[in-house]
Amino acid sequence: MALYVSRAARLALGPVVSGQPKLSVADLAGAGRVAAGIREATGESGGRLPTAGEIYALGRLEEALQRLAEAHLRERGSELLSSAWSRVAARLGGGEGERLLRLFDADFGLNAGERAVLRELPVWIAIAENPAAASATGFFLAGPFRSDAALPPMLDAFEEGIASAAPQVAASSYPRDLLDLLRTPARIEPRSLDGQLRYVLETWAEPLDLEPEPLLRGLDLLAEEAKGLSLGPGPGPVEAPSFAELEDEVEQFSTVHSWMESLVLLAKNVYVWLHQLSVPCGRPIDRLDEIPDEVLDEIAGRGFTGLWLIGVWERSAASRRLKQLAGNPEAEASAYSLRGYRVAADLGGQGALDELRRRCGERGIRLAADMVPNHMGIDSDWVLDEPQRFLSTASPPFPAYTFSGPDLSPRPEIGIYVEDHYFDHSDAAVVFKRLDRRSGEERYLYHGNDGTHMPWNDTAQLDYLEPETREAVIETILEVARQFPVIRFDAAMTLARRHVQRLWYPAPGSGGAIPSRAERGLAPERFAELMPAEFWREVVDRVAAEAPDTLLLAEAFWLMEGYFVRTLGMHRVYNSAFMHMLRDRDNARYRRLLEDTLAFDPRILGCYANFLTNPDERTAVDQFGRGDRYFGACVLLATLPGLPMFGHGQVEGYGEKYGMEYRRSYVDEPVDEELLARHEREIFPLLRRRSHFAGVEHFELYDFLGEEGKVEPDVLAFSNGAGDERSLVVFNNSPATVRGAIGRSAARSDRSGVSLAAALGRGGEDGELWTFVDRISGAAFLRPAREAVRAGLRLELPGFGYGVFEDFRVVADDAEGRYVRLERRLEGRGVADLAGALADLDREPEDPMTGKPTTGKPATGKPATGKPTTGKSATAKSATGKSATAAAGVEETAAEEPEDEAVDLASEEPAAGARVVEEGGAAEPAGGESVVAEGHAGGRSAAEAAASAAQDKTASE
Repeated sequence: MALYVSRAARLALGPVVSGQPKLSVADLAGAGRVAAGIREATGESGGRLPTAGEIYALGRLEEALQRLAEAHLRERGSELLSSAWSRVAARLGGGEGERLLRLFDADFGLNAGERAVLRELPVWIAIAENPAAASATGFFLAGPFRSDAALPPMLDAFEEGIASAAPQVAASSYPRDLLDLLRTPARIEPRSLDGQLRYVLETWAEPLDLEPEPLLRGLDLLAEEAKGLSLGPGPGPVEAPSFAELEDEVEQFSTVHSWMESLVLLAKNVYVWLHQLSVPCGRPIDRLDEIPDEVLDEIAGRGFTGLWLIGVWERSAASRRLKQLAGNPEAEASAYSLRGYRVAADLGGQGALDELRRRCGERGIRLAADMVPNHMGIDSDWVLDEPQRFLSTASPPFPAYTFSGPDLSPRPEIGIYVEDHYFDHSDAAVVFKRLDRRSGEERYLYHGNDGTHMPWNDTAQLDYLEPETREAVIETILEVARQFPVIRFDAAMTLARRHVQRLWYPAPGSGGAIPSRAERGLAPERFAELMPAEFWREVVDRVAAEAPDTLLLAEAFWLMEGYFVRTLGMHRVYNSAFMHMLRDRDNARYRRLLEDTLAFDPRILGCYANFLTNPDERTAVDQFGRGDRYFGACVLLATLPGLPMFGHGQVEGYGEKYGMEYRRSYVDEPVDEELLARHEREIFPLLRRRSHFAGVEHFELYDFLGEEGKVEPDVLAFSNGAGDERSLVVFNNSPATVRGAIGRSAARSDRSGVSLAAALGRGGEDGELWTFVDRISGAAFLRPAREAVRAGLRLELPGFGYGVFEDFRVVADDAEGRYVRLERRLEGRGVADLAGALADLDREPEDPMTGKPTTGKPATGKPATGKPTTGKSATAKSATGKSATAAAGVEETAAEEPEDEAVDLASEEPAAGARVVEEGGAAEPAGGESVVAEGHAGGRSAAEAAASAAQDKTASE
């Protein structure tokens, strides 16, 4: 494979062309050297100079055109060209035509006779005219021949001669004339060498006997360059996990211990947290063992059973220096650029961690730590002592790379240098230089990279095709597991076999993720020989055998969530769709994710780790606000199966996003006491009952049917529980009021959908009622049992309204009919004290026709828990369809403090004449009239509700 290169271009390139008349670019590295030579020859670094990918692609295209021309001339006769040239001689004169042929021969160094020159000319014309190749041909073809004034009329005459020199042959393999055929790729894809190569691959490779792999590598190189030119902010929109590929995979869930199932994880950026603790404590807190007991008591008391210590390991000094050179003199190293897996000395080292772990264990708190398996810091112990564990090359992958900056190594015998353009942010090199001064060996180690963003320039990428590397990482994981019963694996998806190959050893035609790796790709068969098994399956099996009481949490995206837990055996996996889709109010897609998970395997739902923020994302208050929208999403976080994860500063309402290099917070933020108090009332009680919500055996997801009978996608309604207890959770993730009724549940892989009554285990006949409470507000409710069995609960949910309804019981009305009378009077509202409300009936006269009190005041009873514990009012309809406004559902008593727990009807004695008639045995619905229950979002003042609505609107926008 060779390119036409003019005499002027050969002189400019010098030794790169080695004196050859045509330029050989047989491999990707050769194309890179030519591109670098052009930059050096022109003294330019940008503009429209040809890239290595364009040069390589042009060479492959010329090779295909040459083969096509030869095949055409073999079939049609080589006399075709001589006959066509006679048209040139007739039009320009024989002498002028001969002069142009000699000029072509001399300019491109062919040293051939007229016949040989004529055979080259059609391909040269097709290349010179190709608009997609202009950046390359502008340099390679520049010279006397291309600029000669007689060239355009000569080309016109030559083209006419080719078109008319021989009759068209219908049976020919090449019925069109030669030039028309050679121009086909450029005519179809005039602006894309990538598209032209694809056309050649799909159309001409087989008949012309072209090797597919070089063409595929050319496509990979172009893809790498296109990605490099458009480095953006990272991954695109989050996709819901897919299960299509799991049908043929082996099912290998790991054993989950009881503590794992009910774990609630609280993240803390260690250095920032210690700095923040120092202020209220009035003294410096720098070490892990200096964290006060009262802080740990507070964490445990709120319902958190796991503490994720972000940044506990010894970090890279080189990372710290790079960040300081970049402009932050206070910067710490990144928490994910590690020197080694030792507890940082300035945090107190191993002894301080042991003491913190002991005190946390006394409070039921397990510690969690990160394990960063795909890379280490550029000055890590492994880079210094075990460089063979990392991806590297003997020479820079791009000739333009230079490494003249500061030595970042902690040892004099080893030099560590990042690429020079890092410091002026003009490039993001994929490698750094390691110099062994003892032997003189230079290695260029790849930076960590997931192919979605810039390389992580303070890290070194481990090579997972090396068995010794894999074993060393597994041994390190086991060491971490002996200290931390919860391990979070950073960017775990990058080490799945398919992505190790895609990123670092791409099969021909699948490259483009990371620049320079296309030429180092492997055929799938060879890759399978070198990495025969999934690394993560090896990890899971080894941990199960050697550190069995360890929960493994994978940060995994790229539609691999189900694969990581069901096939690879991770206990938990990130579910980023929870945060993104709730934040974006992409409710239909999130509901579909839940439905798809249940339909494929409900156990996967219990393996999701849900969150409203994480260290890589904007804060929760930034994304969801501080009002009902946030708390509704937080109720889902606390009550859905799986692992709830709370971010650093989430419950305190901090708005600063802490970088992984922060030693302290840079914004002096007070705790949002109102937000924290609302967590105390609404969320922490749910976390303390986490075992009630964590499982999937009794989980049911319901259709919420609007007034026209269609599913309302903005409302999530589900029930769950443990033992005989069940809870019903509802949330309207939209600013608009929604009315409807809970229908049947979605089908699961292990059973079909059921009615709400069947899922709750509650039935009932005429004259019987359901009683239940809202755990959020403490309000108690009554509903006619027969109608609830037939049609479920009819709800009217205000914008971002939510509720957690529990303690469902069936009671028979008493002899005086007080339960039925009270239910009619309340018209869907709740009461704080059911017994008190029943007693009020005896003291208030009522209209015998309507059953309503003649005073016009509804019976509410005395508040059972003081003032209401939640916010927004709700509108409900009575069982007869008459509208009523339930402004708060319970009376407010301003002087009383809110309680944590909701009313417990189980502890109350039924009023005289009432009895519990059913604890289970629900009937399936048989159709009939709907009944209405209240959709609840709280009972705050008008000012509080207005402020919450404004915050929700801001977060929504």
